[in-house]
Amino acid sequence: MYEDALSHLKNADPVLRKIILQIGDCKLQPTKNHFAALMESIVSQQLSVKASATIFRRFLELYPGKRYPKPADVIATSDARLRAVGLSRQKFSYLKDLAKKFESGVLKTRRFSRIADEQIIEALTQVKGIGRWTAEMFLIFSLNRLDVLPVDDLGFRKAVKIQYGLRNLPTAEKLRKIARPWHPYCSIATWYMWASLDSMPAQLK
Repeated sequence: MYEDALSHLKNADPVLRKIILQIGDCKLQPTKNHFAALMESIVSQQLSVKASATIFRRFLELYPGKRYPKPADVIATSDARLRAVGLSRQKFSYLKDLAKKFESGVLKTRRFSRIADEQIIEALTQVKGIGRWTAEMFLIFSLNRLDVLPVDDLGFRKAVKIQYGLRNLPTAEKLRKIARPWHPYCSIATWYMWASLDSMPAQLK
């Protein structure tokens, strides 16, 4: 699926070549249900993998007979029921804001295939609780956009520090310099950096 990207990266960067040969195929797969993916990202913020999985499972159990609720379902769910499954007031307010923007058409993910990464980030960050980092993770893990470089991600920075033998965590400027040969496949290179240290963003494992 990513043959061109892997060929490019192995030829462009000897550090990545070694990592790719060790890890094997890139496992990125697109996510069809964008609403569900964004809900899970919001629920998992600042929680451990185990805690976020438990709360998201309990949240989904509020909607029997459905794999995932629709935006209208979330809007109609009382705050008390959302609080009862372990969601904080802040988290369920974010989920309802996301649902309202889907339901009203303010957020139209169907058009994402036709617009640029930065336009998608701009659209997503209109939602309460979604910042640039969450939007970049959505681009990489849900849309499989190929050339995203999440310079603020701590796991990525740690991986680059170790793999390139740096004394300190790299700055955004340093990361962009290292990543120049990776274009137009920065997302794939980033995935391999995460995988090299098992530092994949917690909610995305």
